[in-house]
Amino acid sequence: MTEPTRTPQQTAEYVRDGMLANDNATKGLDMRIVEVGPGQATIEMRVRPDMLNGHATCHGGFMATLADSTFAFACNSYNELTVASGFSIDFIAPAREGDVLTARCHEVSKAGRTGVYDTEITNQRGERIAMFRGRSYTAKGRPAVPAVPA
Repeated sequence: MTEPTRTPQQTAEYVRDGMLANDNATKGLDMRIVEVGPGQATIEMRVRPDMLNGHATCHGGFMATLADSTFAFACNSYNELTVASGFSIDFIAPAREGDVLTARCHEVSKAGRTGVYDTEITNQRGERIAMFRGRSYTAKGRPAVPAVPA
């Protein structure tokens, strides 16, 4: 089936909608996709009581999941099936119950099948909470979201 002609922005939005429909992790953590575009995405998540660790701060795994989801929407925005080949995260400040965390991801480099993406997580006051760097691998010739049959 031939893909319809879309602008790069329309492609990113198409992929967002198709991926989100099957993304139980993103939906289950009540993440909200604020924006997508070619090579970039922004997602918000409110820190809930069930996300707190023994120090009453947001567990790092939830912040990594927020950043990883944002990374996924950014690196798949061209509608080429792309997966993480690795990531690192640095925690800079604690997030607390009720904080609204915003993850902003942008493409740093995309060459051949590999890419590098940086994601900054901030709270509702604009304070930096964490920095995440994701490395991607693209399976050429496979769409992230298949065409809808006519």
